[in-house]
Amino acid sequence: MNPTPDVTTRPIRRAVVTGGAGFLGSHLCTELRRREVEVVCLDNFLTGSAANIEHLVGDPGFRLVQCDVTDYVHVPGDVDLVLHFASPASPIDYLKLPIHTLKVGSIGTHHALGLAKDKGARFVLASTSEVYGDPQVHPQPESYWGHVNPVGPRGVYDEAKRFAEALTVAYRAEHGVDTGIVRIFNTFGPRMRPFDGRAIPTFIRQALAGEPLTVAGDGEQTRSVCYVSDLVRGILALAGSGHSGPMNIGNPHELSVLQIARDVIAATGSSSAVEFVDRPVDDPKVRRPDTALATEVLGWAPEVPWSEGLGRTVEWFRQSAAARPVSAAPGLG
Repeated sequence: MNPTPDVTTRPIRRAVVTGGAGFLGSHLCTELRRREVEVVCLDNFLTGSAANIEHLVGDPGFRLVQCDVTDYVHVPGDVDLVLHFASPASPIDYLKLPIHTLKVGSIGTHHALGLAKDKGARFVLASTSEVYGDPQVHPQPESYWGHVNPVGPRGVYDEAKRFAEALTVAYRAEHGVDTGIVRIFNTFGPRMRPFDGRAIPTFIRQALAGEPLTVAGDGEQTRSVCYVSDLVRGILALAGSGHSGPMNIGNPHELSVLQIARDVIAATGSSSAVEFVDRPVDDPKVRRPDTALATEVLGWAPEVPWSEGLGRTVEWFRQSAAARPVSAAPGLG
């Protein structure tokens, strides 16, 4: 870990975002354009959606390239920043696409790092709190090595990200690439897919439909959820610094899954009940970031309260449901 919070000398004029049509990637593209940074979005639309970036299409400062980063990656022209966010990220995706998840974490990261090396660009890897596994240290500081089952069902995602971190560190050490690693904790907000398997969009979808909210186990396992605008602000602050990370970005306020479900019912005005279902294998009992490093180095802290972020997200889901054709069938796209 680089303890020196030196500031990069490179202005960010043009950025490449892999996985730029995904939930987080699309919000990064939007914020970069708001900051007048030219954006090249790379996505194969395996889990991303064209709807997430349709507001940027036609913007002369935004370019969309449909490609798979596990293939050769070529971007003509200068690049100042590579944000590597391509990967299936929800359990329903990486359990369905285990080999591709491992390939994008290994081969895809190799290609994205190669692009950054070729362009002399700053590189930021989207890692995850999943590198801590089912943690035995709470809250989780960046110095914690984790408690991960490499052969469990979640191992394809956990180990893909752990390998990606190791490769990123190797490129920094051997090739002198200016790299940063951000460990992202549970994030929520508009553009989440209603059928992606994560708790918050699942609960909102169920509540709006008047269905029971399916809570795993007894619901006492905890999560720390961060609104997407706070997360994007933290990621771009890390990108604009010279810090190598790894750095936790997430909300240190902890909620039980059962409390999240009850809050969703209240926010939607639903009469839905809670239904308890079996807890998934290797589901973490606790998950909360130690964000002291981000505060010290970046001056970053989350600003959007849970209730406010939840209200915004519920409203987005309501509007999306209203705009969806009646004949549309639910799916993973």
